[in-house]
Amino acid sequence: MSTNGLDVFDKTLQTTHIWLDEIIEDLGTDRHTAWHVLGAVIRALRDRLPPNLSAHLAAELPLLVRGSYFDQWRPGQEALKERSLAEFLERVSDGLSGAKPIGSVDAVGAVFAVLERHLDQGQIAKVRQALPEEVRALWPEGVATERVM
Repeated sequence: MSTNGLDVFDKTLQTTHIWLDEIIEDLGTDRHTAWHVLGAVIRALRDRLPPNLSAHLAAELPLLVRGSYFDQWRPGQEALKERSLAEFLERVSDGLSGAKPIGSVDAVGAVFAVLERHLDQGQIAKVRQALPEEVRALWPEGVATERVM
């Protein structure tokens, strides 16, 4: 029987908690900060990807996480094409303001690892390929089998 009245809500809550637990474990932080980290990184990633690829990535996210992904999105704006690693990390850092201090490199690594473990590998390959090489270097490859789901 559904806890929240709809199975879709139960599934997104369960999946989101799994993702947050992994971020908590990786960063040694709390659930509130993990939620901030997840949102800051996925929005920075969203703004760096071409709109079509961004939409395909969003479709793979749990419903609750997808809401955070689209928060503050301005679909008419172009993707940020020429972003350096420093600029990408600054965007993540801006998204982390107001939360417990977490380094932006650590935040990116933790979220990229969650995405690598839980999303379709073909989609992840397209996302990685769309990133500048120095940002792509933060993407941990091969972590999909490190955790039992």
